[in-house]
Amino acid sequence: MYAKFFKRFLDFMLSLTALLILSPVFLILTVLGAIKMKGNPFFTQKRPGKNEKIFNLIKFRTMTCEKDKDGKLLPDAQRLTQYGKILRSTSLDELPELINILIGDMSIIGPRPLLVKYLSRYNEEQRRRHDVRPGLTGYAQVNGRNAISWEEKFKLDVEYVRNVTFVGDLKILWKTVKAVVKREGINFADTADTKEFLG
Repeated sequence: MYAKFFKRFLDFMLSLTALLILSPVFLILTVLGAIKMKGNPFFTQKRPGKNEKIFNLIKFRTMTCEKDKDGKLLPDAQRLTQYGKILRSTSLDELPELINILIGDMSIIGPRPLLVKYLSRYNEEQRRRHDVRPGLTGYAQVNGRNAISWEEKFKLDVEYVRNVTFVGDLKILWKTVKAVVKREGINFADTADTKEFLG
């Protein structure tokens, strides 16, 4: 009942409320990001959502668009700015994802949306992580962070999909808030030093 009906309603109401309350912060970071990044402060990337439907993930940009002499982008670690590191360490780069939640691409709690190219690399069990909307934070993010393998993360994702409950979501949200406040480095699986999932 909760997963099919109330979860989406809560996502909409909570994301709308958060966007209204945090709108001054959103505006400041948009202006500051435009200055620091010398242009567009937003980063968008196609990610697979529920039922593997592709959507555009929105984040605050944390890396420059610097290229080498051949016109190829420099490695992520070289393009990550000090400003970007601050955004990531405080999770403020994730703030625009509230828009994704508001319009229904994402949920507050769910498996993190990963890269489109990973779709062909999942086994049948791992693909079940796409049976629900991807989340701003998730079960795997609060149970292991950077210390667990891709396989372990996917196992936790599928475990979440099989047991979506209101109480469970509250626990994940509480653990996320505590980790962000303590700056414990929750792994959102798309940081500059994250190893690629090869299947």
